[in-house]
Amino acid sequence: MLDLTFEAPKPKVIAGATGDWELVIGLEVHAQVASNAKLFSGASTRFGAEPNSNVSFVDAAMPGMLPVINEYCVAQAVRTGLGLKAEINLWSAFDRKNYFYPDLPQGYQISQLYHPIVGEGEVLVDMGPGIVRKVRIERIHLEQDAGKSIHDMDPHMSFVDLNRTGVALMEIVSRPDIRGPEEAAAYVVKLRQILRYLGTCDGNMQNGNLRADVNVSVCRPGDYEKYQETQDFSHLGTRCEIKNMNSMRFIQQA
Repeated sequence: MLDLTFEAPKPKVIAGATGDWELVIGLEVHAQVASNAKLFSGASTRFGAEPNSNVSFVDAAMPGMLPVINEYCVAQAVRTGLGLKAEINLWSAFDRKNYFYPDLPQGYQISQLYHPIVGEGEVLVDMGPGIVRKVRIERIHLEQDAGKSIHDMDPHMSFVDLNRTGVALMEIVSRPDIRGPEEAAAYVVKLRQILRYLGTCDGNMQNGNLRADVNVSVCRPGDYEKYQETQDFSHLGTRCEIKNMNSMRFIQQA
C-alpha cells in the first residue's frame, strides 16, 4: 500500500520593512474543453485555422441567432468533476457577464456565476516521495472563450480573429490553499495530468488551451490560521490577480 503523508503547507515567508508576510495563493485555471464544436454553436474548434474561418452566425452575434448548448461539453465538465471527486450539481444555469471588448461581438460572455455545473472537489498535489497536499476545489463552471485581438500587424490598426470566440472553457477555481510558487506550479501540473487522462482537455499551454489566473495576497503570520477557523477572507489581506499565465514558469513568477 502506498504510504501518503498529508502535510500542512509551509508558507512562503517574505521579510518586509515592518515585519514578515506570508503568501496565500488561489488559482483559477481555464481549461479548453476537448470538443470538436463550440459551447453554443456547431463551429469548429480546430487550432491554427485561417483567421475568422471557424465562426458561425451565433459566434458573430448576428441578430436573431440563439445559442444551443453543446451536450458533449456538458458531459466533459461532469467527467472532469468526477475525476476531481467533486459534487455534480443536477441543476445548473448560465448567466450573462456583461462587458465590452472588440473580440467579444455579443457584448457579454455566457458563463455560470450562481449555479455552476460542478461543486466542491479536491486535487492531491505531489510534493515529494510519499508526500501530498490537498488543494480544495471550490467550483467548476462552463463559459465561453473570447476571440483574439492582434495588435502587431499594422502600426495604425488592430485586427480581430473570432475563431476562438465561443469555444468552451472549464474554469476550475481553487480555494486559497496554496502557500508558495512551487506548490502553485505543482498543482497545475497535477491538474493538467488529470485532465489529459480523462480526455477532457489536451492541456497544451503553448496553444492557450490551459491558462491560469493567479490570485495572490499576503498576510501576517497567524492570520491564515484565523481564516481557516472563521472562513473570513478579510484575514488574508488584499487580493491581486495576475491573469492569463500560460506556462509553469510564468505561474511561479506571478
